[in-house]
Parts: sequence; C-alpha cells; structure tokens
Amino acid sequence: MGNINTVDVEAVVKQVLESMMDRGMTAGTSAASGAQGPIPKTARVAMLTALEKYEVKEFPIPEVGDGDILVKVEGCGICGTDAHEFKKDPFGLIPVALGHEGTGEIVKMGKNVKTDSAGKPLKLGDKVVTCMIFKDNPDITMFDLNKQNVGGADVYGLLPDDDIHLNGWFSDYILIREGSTVFNVSDLDLKSRILIEPCAVLIHAVERAKSTGILRFNSRVVVQGCGPIGLICIAVLRTMGIENIVAVDGEQKRLDFAKEMGAGKSVSFKEHKGIEALTKAVEGAFGGYPADFAFQCTGAPAAHSNIYKFIRNGGGLCELGFFINNGDATINPHLDICSKELTIVGSWVYTLRDYATTFDFLKRAKGIGLPMDKLITHEFPLEQINEAHVTNLKMEGLKIAIINQ
Repeated sequence: MGNINTVDVEAVVKQVLESMMDRGMTAGTSAASGAQGPIPKTARVAMLTALEKYEVKEFPIPEVGDGDILVKVEGCGICGTDAHEFKKDPFGLIPVALGHEGTGEIVKMGKNVKTDSAGKPLKLGDKVVTCMIFKDNPDITMFDLNKQNVGGADVYGLLPDDDIHLNGWFSDYILIREGSTVFNVSDLDLKSRILIEPCAVLIHAVERAKSTGILRFNSRVVVQGCGPIGLICIAVLRTMGIENIVAVDGEQKRLDFAKEMGAGKSVSFKEHKGIEALTKAVEGAFGGYPADFAFQCTGAPAAHSNIYKFIRNGGGLCELGFFINNGDATINPHLDICSKELTIVGSWVYTLRDYATTFDFLKRAKGIGLPMDKLITHEFPLEQINEAHVTNLKMEGLKIAIINQ
C-alpha cells in the first residue's frame, strides 16, 4: 500500500465507483423490465370471432404513449359476462378481445405515469389491475365519490375492437390507456388478484344491503345461489362478523363449499318440493325463524320469485343475480312486499371506492382462513380458451381462469 500514490488511489476509487454504478444501472434495468425478459414485437390475443369460437391471433404491440401502461398479462378469470358473450353476443361486440378479471405486471410505462388511481406509486415490475375507463361523468370519475356504480363506463375486455387490439385480458399483453383506472396490487398473490373484480361486485352488494339499516352482526341471512357470486357473498358477510348464514342451492358440492366459506347451514332446493316445503326448510335451518335479510345471487326468475318467502316482516332483500336481462319474475306485490314492508335494494357492478375496499377484504378473508384460492378450480393456457369456456358453461367447476405461463 505504501507504493501506491494519491493519484493511483483516486484512479482506483473512481474505477470502483464507476463499476458499482454500471452494475446498479444494469440491475435496475433488469428489475424494471421484470422477470419476463425483453418485450416482444407482437402479442397473442384471444379474439372472439364468432359465437362459441375464439381464435388466438397475433398483433403488433403498439407504441406506449406518455400516459399509457403496457402490462404483461399473468392471468384472467372467466366471468358470467364472458360466457354470455361467448354463447349469444348480447352486446354485439364480435369480433372482440374479452377478459376483464385480469392482472399482470407493468413492463413499460409512459413518462407521465407516476401513481395509480388511489395515489399509490407505480413503477416497472408492479402488479396491477384495472377497473374502468373514465367517461365524462363526474359521478363515476371521482375516486372518493360513491354516488353510483360504474355500469355505464367502458371496461377492458368489453371494448369494441380497434387498431390497437390489445383491449382485453385474454391475451399476452394489454395496453392500459391514459384516462383509465389502474391499481397497484403488488401485495396480493396471483389468485387473489384474479378474484378482485368479482369480489368487488359483492363488496358493492353488501354495502347496498347495509344502506337498509337491517343487516347487522346478529342478522339471520340467507344467500340463494352458491356459484362464485353467492360463495363470495358468504365470504364477505363472514369477514364482517355475520355468522348466522344459510346457503341455498341445488348442487351439494357447492353447498359443502358454502360452509367452508362461512355458511353455518345449507338447504338443497332439490330435496324439497314446492316453495312451501323449501321455505320451511330454510326457516328450520334458522331454528324455526325466517331470515332477516336475503341475497339473491342466481339470475333465475323463479329463484327471485321464491326469495321473498324466506324473509320476515320488516326484513330486507338485495337482488344482485341479474347482471343481464334474464326475463321477468312473477311476484305478488301485496303478499311479497307491501304487507311485509320489505326494504329492497338492487346491486349492479361496483363503485371505484368498492373496488379499492376489495383489496382489504381479500387480505381479511385470508387472515381469518377463508379458502378464497379454492374458488379457482380450473386453470387453462391461452391457447385452450375455447375449452376453458366450454368447461365454464358445463358448470364443472367454480371460477375458471386463463393463466399465462
């Protein structure tokens, strides 16, 4: 060391610092690009080109604008809306890139993108979900406003096809455009992120139910329909501390799972002929009493007609099963509503506030041991998306998901 002069020391220090900076920049660039490697020039998109027919097509990945975000898709759940579009195209969107229950990793972002819609910082490598695309409606574009749901807004996965094509989550990449909502959910695992959108539907429904003033900790609550929506409804109620829950469905496997999600008892409508017998069975599950509050989650007109019989005088009802027009239901306004003085709320989609609240719900559900992950019963790669939809239509599982490897 005694032979090294001051100039030599300065040169060595400078060399070491430059080397450290180079390694730091390289590491930073690698982390920023995520674990996915370089961005390809094209992306695969599962395009619904005809009824019950997806074609996996390849499109150029477009330039990312100053307010845009390019996301590499990790997974997306298949929603009932996707099933309706797959079978009947009720929205007249074909050809269309579907998938709105998706999530993925930011791989490229415009210079103006700094935070998500809740003000949380965003950076390359973060995991995100989207909620909606803003329109000129102040009641739904203000994050803290809870006046109405986002049903009238545009949603990725239900957009008309355009020259970008990367419009839905059933794809390798999706381009989130400036003016869209985006949330940083890096603290949630993949399955939880895929479940955010359907869970937000139930957060909204329960908030609507609470607005009646009838739903309380000790309420007797019946949930009719134990598909993914009904099961998540039970989970949301359970995380709120409501324990006296009775699940009603016709499939024993779903009723068994309802108990795992927090239902105390279950009733199969297949075991009871006629509404009178079914009503007695529901009351029997509550110890001989009707329900204080009911959630109707099936989307079946006959089920809606029946639900009133399960509810006590002065009770409440939240109808959330009819996401699309499934036809008319027959009720007796005097016997079902007026003489009972029921308080009824409808629920459809969610608000931005509900969407953000869902993140905390998922953490709470996991914290108390609810098996939310088990809702995703089937996973398919993108190239098997037709098989995935057929599996969903056959009701062979609960939540079917497309997972990109």
